[in-house]
Amino acid sequence: MTRVRVLIVDDSVVVRRILRQVIGEDPDLEVAGTAANGRIALSLIDQASPDVVTLDVEMPEMDGLQALQAIRASRPKLPVIMFSTVTQRGAVATLDALAAGASDYVTKPENVAGLNAAVDRIRRELVPKIKALCCHRTASGAVPSPNLPRRLSTQLPARPKPRPGPIEVVAIGTSTGGPNALTQLLPRIPADFPVPILIVQHMPPTFTRFLAERLSAFSSIPVREGIAGEVLRAGEAWIAPGDFHMTVERMGARVRLSTNTDPPENSCRPLVDVLFRSVAEVYASRALAVVMTGMGQDGFRGSEVIRDAGGRIFAQDEASSVVWGMPGFVVQAGLAERVLPLEQIGSEIVRKVMQTQVLIHS
Repeated sequence: MTRVRVLIVDDSVVVRRILRQVIGEDPDLEVAGTAANGRIALSLIDQASPDVVTLDVEMPEMDGLQALQAIRASRPKLPVIMFSTVTQRGAVATLDALAAGASDYVTKPENVAGLNAAVDRIRRELVPKIKALCCHRTASGAVPSPNLPRRLSTQLPARPKPRPGPIEVVAIGTSTGGPNALTQLLPRIPADFPVPILIVQHMPPTFTRFLAERLSAFSSIPVREGIAGEVLRAGEAWIAPGDFHMTVERMGARVRLSTNTDPPENSCRPLVDVLFRSVAEVYASRALAVVMTGMGQDGFRGSEVIRDAGGRIFAQDEASSVVWGMPGFVVQAGLAERVLPLEQIGSEIVRKVMQTQVLIHS
């Protein structure tokens, strides 16, 4: 297979140089061309024939969002990774870009004066995303997630039958492609939904707050960024705040949120596994976990814990996932009770929760 061709679009000479270096050092990637703004990029696309585009958000003449809209009009399936700043303005622009069809995003190092640190961070964050979106094109066939461990490739023991009782919480984990997936899922949840919803979306600080506000505007239930000490209530959704793990703890008859800055796991904070482990401890068989589109294997180990506690697990199918890493691990390990296309996940969550409510009261 040929190497993945990357078109770099950024108005910063320093950033273009760093991206050239990072991409040029990887045997699976090559630079297809560079452009200082969106207008130049559009003129190069036919000539450069890129497999993926890295697109700066803020540029002169034609910014990243305008360029993205033009790219999507002519090349709807070309992967585009936005390159944004970790600021309020950058967060809003990135969410706008994801809504307009961007495949993923990477935040710029806050201080590019530390060249080695900037190169290392971009190598660590950008290259796996390029390969996840274009893994079928890489020369080595490499993908960012490791293969399923051998001990899990065989049939697992039958999942313990849940003890009779209603589902009392829904916990959702997602990453690449998650913001748009959540935009499709949450509006399907009715205002009278009888349990709380907890969400981990891999995103930095500020981004999660704006994501929660946007999702709330589209949904019948309120969606908020997680706040330590907040009591969980039916018909409300909480998103783990950027750079914090989110957990739950029981206080008498109530369950409340907790957040912490314990070390990242698998380079992630917040982490789906952390939430799932906590949910399994508090809710046991009365939990429903949902693992959706995302690269890597976050949510896999947590799903094992939920399964062992007797809980239920849904996973998104490969066809509707932007990257079938996180749900793929869960499905291949035999942990998922249901494997569903994105458009069915929301309604199936509602059906399953309401079914258990009816059974317990019948």
